[in-house]
Amino acid sequence: MKFRAKQSGQANRVQLNLASMIDVVFLLLIFFLFSSIITPSESQLTPNIQTQSADSASRSTDFAPQVVSVEMVDGRPAYRIGSRIITDRRELETLLRSLPHELGVFVRVDDAAPVGFAVSAIQVCRDAGFEKVTYVPQSK
Repeated sequence: MKFRAKQSGQANRVQLNLASMIDVVFLLLIFFLFSSIITPSESQLTPNIQTQSADSASRSTDFAPQVVSVEMVDGRPAYRIGSRIITDRRELETLLRSLPHELGVFVRVDDAAPVGFAVSAIQVCRDAGFEKVTYVPQSK
């Protein structure tokens, strides 16, 4: 084995392997071609807010949120929907079943309310048939 450099007049030159370079360039080219074709343009995406008819935009129920507040009333935890104060879970579920379910419901929880009542309110909303249940913490 010889570990000495050749004694020729030329200095050691670094040579690049062009076959590997060409492979990498073609792989990048193929990647960019496929990724640009698959994604639709933004003009073809559907917007999230849509109206069904011209008179539906004037209804006040379109954007009126349904809010279940969990708070302390007279030192006891209670649920509040509008002006009604409810302390029983079954009564809350009965009231929630009568509301429209398409809009969803917000569960607003006060810091002083017990965690169990907050979890119970979310579960009652799900049991009443709401698929869109949003938890909103509220601090005073």
